[in-house]
Amino acid sequence: MVKLDKALRRGHLWGSCLMLFAAGCGAQPNVPPRAIQLHQKWALQPGAEVAGLRISGGLGDISIELKGKSVRAPFNGKVQPNREDCVVFSSSEVPAYLFRLCGLKRPQLGDLQEGEVIGSGEALQFAALRRQPDGSWAIVEPAVDLLERTVRQE
Repeated sequence: MVKLDKALRRGHLWGSCLMLFAAGCGAQPNVPPRAIQLHQKWALQPGAEVAGLRISGGLGDISIELKGKSVRAPFNGKVQPNREDCVVFSSSEVPAYLFRLCGLKRPQLGDLQEGEVIGSGEALQFAALRRQPDGSWAIVEPAVDLLERTVRQE
């Protein structure tokens, strides 16, 4: 229980979701984590620590001040956990892309329809990733209209 309390206090999404699910909460579907092999090799990635402080974004991430507002599925797709405070959104509508969303509180995992709420938070770290010929993923600049679809408020 101490581990659960610590994870919740620190806001560790994946640890918290895993602990809550294991504890019988059952509110989230059992969605396996998605590992992403990045083409770029940067030492500082979301989830790493510097001087005891957690990094929430990295090179290539777009930071958006949500101020508690929601983030929505830009297409029909699937949300999977990625790292402690990050989820990955994928869609068959844009199969060559993944979208990494960090900083959301209690994100909705599993299959979502376009426009459904993924989660909310104070700040979103958004990264668009494009599949490379070798199967790895490279961070690319996201299109403005994609970001608008993701953070629009209905």
